[in-house]
Amino acid sequence: MNAILKKVTTEANFLSLAGNMCISLFGFAGFALLLRSFQPEVFGHWVLYIAGAALIDMFRFGITTTAIIRFLSGSKEEEWKSLVGSFILIVLVATTGIAVIMIACNLAFTGPVARAGYDLFFLWWPLMMFINIPFNTAQVILQAELKFDKILLINSVYSIGFFFVVLVNFLFFRMSLTQLVIAQLCINLVTSLLCIVNGWDGIKYLGNATRKSNKTLLDFGKYTTFTLIGTNLLRSADTLIISLSPMGTAAVAMYSIPMKLVELQQIPLRSFAATAFPKMSKASLLGRVQEVKDFFYSYSGAMTYLFAVISLITFVFAETLVLILGGHHYLGVDPATGASTVMIVRIFSVYGMLLPIERMTGIALDSVNRPDLNFQKVMYMTFANVIGDLIAVFVFKSLAGVAIGSVLFTMLGVWIGFYFLDRQIGLEQKRIFSSGIDFYRTVYQSFRKIGKQTV
Repeated sequence: MNAILKKVTTEANFLSLAGNMCISLFGFAGFALLLRSFQPEVFGHWVLYIAGAALIDMFRFGITTTAIIRFLSGSKEEEWKSLVGSFILIVLVATTGIAVIMIACNLAFTGPVARAGYDLFFLWWPLMMFINIPFNTAQVILQAELKFDKILLINSVYSIGFFFVVLVNFLFFRMSLTQLVIAQLCINLVTSLLCIVNGWDGIKYLGNATRKSNKTLLDFGKYTTFTLIGTNLLRSADTLIISLSPMGTAAVAMYSIPMKLVELQQIPLRSFAATAFPKMSKASLLGRVQEVKDFFYSYSGAMTYLFAVISLITFVFAETLVLILGGHHYLGVDPATGASTVMIVRIFSVYGMLLPIERMTGIALDSVNRPDLNFQKVMYMTFANVIGDLIAVFVFKSLAGVAIGSVLFTMLGVWIGFYFLDRQIGLEQKRIFSSGIDFYRTVYQSFRKIGKQTV
């Protein structure tokens, strides 16, 4: 029994899930405490800071993250060192360029930046980008090597550390947002030092970068950069457009609650995607097309069934979830926006059921070396989302309309992604659902085996 339990708890999917749960659960609890620590108008500035940071990181890592994971999955030792060196070099150059642009914009447009609520972001994120380079590069390299135990440790240090700061602030202090950002800087620094000391960050291989490895990553990354930026825009466009509307930062804070619940709902999806991509990439590089298809069917089917259950729970207990996360202040209909946070949560529960197949088609397209098609899919979705947001916010002045737009563009993504992938490797739609059942049957049989050995 001990051997079986050890095998289960050291398996990549389990460790990936544990790592994402650590980030999301502590993030969820910290988010709830922050909602109770600041007024909605003030908290809206924090949401904009986080949204801006996520978008910028897509520029920094978008060109290399997917590419480095794909090519490291099947590389030899010397090639591995060259690829990691190029990864670090490109990240350093991108970070420096973005930091210079952000500082220049902040100096040139101080007033407009502050009025839009992005002063915190433009002031502090350039520094944060350099501090968290080892933190971020380590996670990417370790994911390519399927070393999710180390990723779990890294995420635990950061997530628990920041949650502790938020908890102490809620119980004993009343920090300003600036002080909160400084505390976050310190925690990022500690986490990055942990990665450097253990040699997980890959910075020591910077000198191994070659023109060939640079070109390998950049050629693949020219599509994945914009794919990841588009993916981030799908998540952050709602927040950005709402912040520019007459509804203001209070509406941003209100909309952030269902968005946070969606993020929590995606824990298993991110976990399985993190393990699926290296496996599918390796199979593709070795020419095992059927293996790629089997991975796609199994992961897509298993996640679709799981998300159907999660979405049903979210829909039924939407009011309770809002109460837990935001408190009584966010229940009912908001008089300023005329929106109901509970209604938006229920709309997003429908959106959640569509995510697994949409996400897995993108991962599969990247793994079979067609990032250009994944890029096209995401661009269609992003365009539809932005148009829908603009209509919902400025024509109908409806936060619920923004959420409905998310459902529609995700349906579009499912159809386009499946169409593109079918053209590449040939798919059978029914296999997704039968493979999903087979996945849970295998899990059930494994637990029965553990139970029999216990007896």
